[in-house]
Amino acid sequence: QVFKDATTFFSLTTPNLATIIPAIDHIDDILTSHESDELLNSSVRAALSLGKKTLDQYYSLTDSSEVYRITMVLHPRHKHSYFNTAEWTANWIKTAENLVHNEFDRHYARIVVDAGPEIETVETSITIAHWMQSNT
Repeated sequence: QVFKDATTFFSLTTPNLATIIPAIDHIDDILTSHESDELLNSSVRAALSLGKKTLDQYYSLTDSSEVYRITMVLHPRHKHSYFNTAEWTANWIKTAENLVHNEFDRHYARIVVDAGPEIETVETSITIAHWMQSNT
């Protein structure tokens, strides 16, 4: 049922990176909770175990892409609260946070923003740390 629900969900909307990770986590939770259910036939449990193994294989690929981590940290609905709720390790959360800071420093920190004639020009380098802390 969980695969049917996921297929329906992603077919009705345009999936984005911020919806994929929670969906994978949900599917993983369902598979984990049922793969050791002694009330299920052993062949069903084996199929659940293989499904979880396949899901984990694809899920691990998200670690090779900085975009997934950055998206989850910057998404207004998720930020750090999602990681804590999903019980992700502190090390993984810190790595994701560092990726955001590094990406910002690499591509955006030196951009000068002209806020208009009444407001003086400001550098954005001071805003990322403030933004991250005020939105956690």
